[in-house]
Amino acid sequence: MNQSMFIVWRESVEALLVIGILQAWISQQSQSHRLSKFLWSGVLLGLLLSGLLALLIMFAGDAMSGALNEWFQAGMALIASLLMVQMVGWMHRHGRSLKQDLQRHADQHLARRGGLGLMLLALLAVSREGSETVVFLYGAGARLRGPELGLFAVGGLLGLVLSALTIVLLHSSRRFISWRRFFALSEAVLLMLGAALLVSASERIGGQLLAMNLPEWVYGSVGDALWDSSHWLNDSHGIGGFLAGFAGYRATPSALTLAVWLGYWLLIAGWLRQRREEPLPCLG
Repeated sequence: MNQSMFIVWRESVEALLVIGILQAWISQQSQSHRLSKFLWSGVLLGLLLSGLLALLIMFAGDAMSGALNEWFQAGMALIASLLMVQMVGWMHRHGRSLKQDLQRHADQHLARRGGLGLMLLALLAVSREGSETVVFLYGAGARLRGPELGLFAVGGLLGLVLSALTIVLLHSSRRFISWRRFFALSEAVLLMLGAALLVSASERIGGQLLAMNLPEWVYGSVGDALWDSSHWLNDSHGIGGFLAGFAGYRATPSALTLAVWLGYWLLIAGWLRQRREEPLPCLG
């Protein structure tokens, strides 16, 4: 539930921010009423495109069974993890100039293609956020069944509500949290979620490796726990469960799980060190 709520919240805030910037730009144009129709047509088409992607992914998952389905879900979790890291990098590169870039692209599309160009810009922006949301949610919720899946869906709905409230809060007052702090905080959580999804993907891959005819040391590195910290911090409920869902914590990690988790954070640390002198996104 917490994972889905944060994913939908973060992606919806970015989508609403883009729509808000384009709507503000339209309000300054001479044909604002006509252009607004193109904008919202693009938003609707972007949502439909994201919904189509969701149906295709679910159909593909349902059509597969056994080992093939496990590999597919592992692949989706891996893609979701990589996309989260890519998103953080994209915001570092473009966050400061997002508003100016969108308005410049809107001017260019309007000059070249009229309202259809604006509709295309909105379609691409919304479908990008929507498709990322679909991949993230599938990667995070692929293992859930029954009541857990229901809570996961409720979390997504709460994320939508929270995103609207967040946009209102960020636009109405800077005393609580600025855009700069919002993106810095959400990027940190995205990186933790990326670790959790990567660990989930590695566990699925490890499960498939155990079914293969491989050397004994491979089985030991994949199936044997290095330690058991469940007596102090259980990963199935409470704080441990929260850390498991948001950061990839495991009370009984295998050598593979530990190597993947440590390798991820070492790479992230090196990447962040290269960018430590770059300013955080500032959207006004």
